[in-house]
Amino acid sequence: MILSDLAQDYPLAGEKRAALTSTQALSALDWLSNFHGFWWSRVKDFKHDNLVLPPLEQLKHPDSTKKSIWLNGGYTYLATRQNEYHNLVEDSDSEWSEALTQPIDDQNRSIAELVATFLSPSPSPSAQTPIEPYQTLIHGDVKSENLFTSAAGDAVAFYDFQYVGLGLGVCDLAKFFTCSVPLDMLVPSEDVPHVLAMEEGEEQLLERYWKSLKEGGGKEYEWDLFVRHWEIALVDWLRFQASWGFWGNTDWLEARVRSILGDEAWREFLMGSTAGQS
Repeated sequence: MILSDLAQDYPLAGEKRAALTSTQALSALDWLSNFHGFWWSRVKDFKHDNLVLPPLEQLKHPDSTKKSIWLNGGYTYLATRQNEYHNLVEDSDSEWSEALTQPIDDQNRSIAELVATFLSPSPSPSAQTPIEPYQTLIHGDVKSENLFTSAAGDAVAFYDFQYVGLGLGVCDLAKFFTCSVPLDMLVPSEDVPHVLAMEEGEEQLLERYWKSLKEGGGKEYEWDLFVRHWEIALVDWLRFQASWGFWGNTDWLEARVRSILGDEAWREFLMGSTAGQS
């Protein structure tokens, strides 16, 4: 095992959300686009049989001698949060109980379940999923507490790669925007409306990431499709927060998801993309 002292080149700890400057936040965003872009064209090289299944499933397959990364990156996806999800189903005081957990399709799946289905990498190398052409490695726990920055804030180093696995890069962004990006980089005022479409600040951050991702990955990614993926990731991240506890730019997150759920074209895209999947 080789360890390096990050403090030599990155002396400032990210610490709490409010501690990040706009320079540090942009540097972290650039790091993520480079990381995701690098692995986007290489993720197919991982042997599918060596990917680690969700924890409860992996217990049924104790041989871990050839295991590499998680099949599904992160720690908040629905397959690992069933207890919290069922609590949300029963939480009549939460507006998100009905919005996210009530069945809406002919298979009695909820918005939360459809979103989870859409975002889940295929457990079989022969099965194609809507996200397969765009999936990469994600860090899985992107927050300011898991990074150090240079003194000027123009370079960052992330650590804590415990949850690295397959997924869409926007899943990392959903947590990062909510928990670590200063609110004034997303919206022009702290007085966030109840329902909020994408504001200029959010769009500029996404466009910066999107352009760098394509350049680093050497692939195409249509902007409209990228935005749909981003919106689905936001809904999934809100599902976790609604069942676990809210923190960060929660007024922004909730307002954005209210807008997304009210978009019939978004619903049609989600349902059409998950038809036939289970």
